Amino acid sequence: MCSWCWGFAPVLQGLAEQAAEHGVPLVLKVGGLRREQVAMDEAGRSRTLSYWQAVHNATGQPFDFEGGLPAGLIYDTEPACRALVAARGLDESRVWPLSLLIQQAFYQQGRDVTQAALLVELAEAAGLSRERFAESYDDPATKAETSADFSWVENLGIAGFPTLLAEHQGQLALLTNGYQPLTVLAPFLGRWLEHNAHA
Repeated sequence: MCSWCWGFAPVLQGLAEQAAEHGVPLVLKVGGLRREQVAMDEAGRSRTLSYWQAVHNATGQPFDFEGGLPAGLIYDTEPACRALVAARGLDESRVWPLSLLIQQAFYQQGRDVTQAALLVELAEAAGLSRERFAESYDDPATKAETSADFSWVENLGIAGFPTLLAEHQGQLALLTNGYQPLTVLAPFLGRWLEHNAHA
């Protein structure tokens, strides 16, 4: 539910393919961008749609500007984040497909991805068992692991998304904090892979 992360999705796909050629996996940590408790008002909707327009202009990613941010939406990213953590625990290979389905539902289809029933539907579409996903999503351990991800991100001082880190032997290198096009990041990642992937 981070619009710049949606803008970054095609770039991330390209970088994931590049890293995979070197046997380097991509691991998702969720950051808990927003944890609102009240419904978005019209001023908040207008402000957020202006952010969406900026992302669209910069990246070309599609948005539903008319139907997006439905009335009554409580802009809480915790449920979507927890869905990804649940997926990570069940089948790591399903995390990125689910992330993309959540983004498409929210940004292109104007659906409220804070709703557990929709997240279960999307998890099934991503190839996960409805029952196992629903059980994991509601599990207090998954809620705790989601909070632990939020803390890990906060403790690193990461305040903006997307952020991409490369890890080698416990050492983290910052590849980007914020959107950058693939033409900028692919050579940067290539240099890192050349020096670290097989060391």
